[in-house]
Amino acid sequence: MVYFCSVIKLEKMKRVVVGLSGGVDSSVAAYLLKEQGYEVIGLFMKNWHDDSVTISNECPWLEDSNDALLVAEKLGIPFQTVDLSEQYQEKIVDYMFREYEKGRTPNPDVLCNREIKFDVFMKIALSLGADYVATGHYCRKGEVEVDSKPVYQLLAGVDGNKDQSYFLCQLSQEQLAKSLFPIGELTKPEVREIAAKMELVTAEKKDSQGLCFIGKVRLPEFLQQKLQPKDGLIFEIEASQDIYTKDKAEFDSLQEELAFEAASIPYAPEMGKVVGKHQGAHYFTKGQRKGLNVGGTAEPLFIIETDVENNIIYTGQGSHHPGLFKKALFVEKSEVHWIREDLALKNGETMEVMARIRYRQPLQKATLYQFENGLYVAFENPQSAITEGQFVSWHLGEELIGSGVIA
Repeated sequence: MVYFCSVIKLEKMKRVVVGLSGGVDSSVAAYLLKEQGYEVIGLFMKNWHDDSVTISNECPWLEDSNDALLVAEKLGIPFQTVDLSEQYQEKIVDYMFREYEKGRTPNPDVLCNREIKFDVFMKIALSLGADYVATGHYCRKGEVEVDSKPVYQLLAGVDGNKDQSYFLCQLSQEQLAKSLFPIGELTKPEVREIAAKMELVTAEKKDSQGLCFIGKVRLPEFLQQKLQPKDGLIFEIEASQDIYTKDKAEFDSLQEELAFEAASIPYAPEMGKVVGKHQGAHYFTKGQRKGLNVGGTAEPLFIIETDVENNIIYTGQGSHHPGLFKKALFVEKSEVHWIREDLALKNGETMEVMARIRYRQPLQKATLYQFENGLYVAFENPQSAITEGQFVSWHLGEELIGSGVIA
C-alpha cells in the first residue's frame, strides 16, 4: 500500500515594525496590521532632547512615548524606544540651520521622512528582521509592472483633507518597496472611530503641529539657538512699482524665457520705503504675514523677498501683491528626484502634470521642462510665494511621481 503525504507549506508570518509616534494614526495603523495577521512590533523614535525650545505642555516626547507604550500594551505587541537624536541633529536640525542662514526655507517633515523614518529607522527595523516598516501616513502604495519588474507607486490618501503623500515625495523605490501605509484607505474620522472602539488612549488626542517627531517647537526660539539676532529694516514696495509693469523682454529660446519667469526680482531699498525693523532676515520666509509687527497699512503686509546678505526684508500690501507671484520655478539637476524612475524626463523632454509647492495646496496645472542643468516647472496660473528650499511635487492622476527642491 502506498501512502501519499500531503505537504502543507506554511508561509512565515510577515513581520512589520510600526513607527508608533504616540498619535492616533500610527496607533490605528498598528491595530489594522495586527488584524491583517502580521507580526507587529512598535518602535518609538526619540528624536529630540532639548525641552527648552519645545512648548512644554504641548506634546513633549515623554508624553508621546508613554502613549505609544500604552497603545502597544493594549494591542499586545512588543514595544521599544530608539534614540535617533544624534542622527536627527545631524541630518535635520543642522541642515535646517544652514538653510535658514542662506535665506532658504527648508521642509523638515519631507527630510525627516527621507533621512530618518525611511532610512535610519527603516535600517533598524530591517535589522530586527522586519519585512516591512509601517507608518500612520494618509497615503497609499500601488504596484505596476514595468519591463517584467515590480514598480511601486506613491498614491494620494483617500481622505482628500488629510492626504500626506507630499511629505513622502522624496522616497525611493527601495524605500517604498519596504513600506506599508495601513490607514491610507481611511478618513481621519474613521481612524478616530476605530481608535475609540478599541479604547486606545490616543483616540481623542489632538494632532501634533510641530516639527516632525520633536513635538511642538517654537521656530524662532529654535532658530535663535544658532542664528544670532541682528537688527535690520523692513521695506514696503508699492504694487505699482515700475519693476512689475515694464514690458517683457524678447527671448532667444524657451529655456531663456523659463529662466526669466523663475528668477527672483532683484529688489533694492530705493524701490520702496522703510516701514519697520526686524531682528534678522533669516528668521523670515516668503509669503509670511505674521510676526512683522508693522501696523497702520490699509492691507496686511506680506513678505515678498528676504535679502539675508544685506539683512533686509521686502514686503507688499495684500495677498494679491504682484511681488508674491511667479509663473515658474527651477530645480537643480542634482535635486530632481523621480519616484517613478521609469518616467524620468531626458534632456529636451516635457511632461504635462499637476503640481504643488506646499502641503495641502490644491494641485495646479503645470508643465515640466527638462534641460541639461535641471528642470523647470511652469504653471498655467501664477503661484503665490514660491519659496526656495521648499519642495515641489509633480503628479499624474492620484500618483505622486517625482519632486525636487526649489532653487
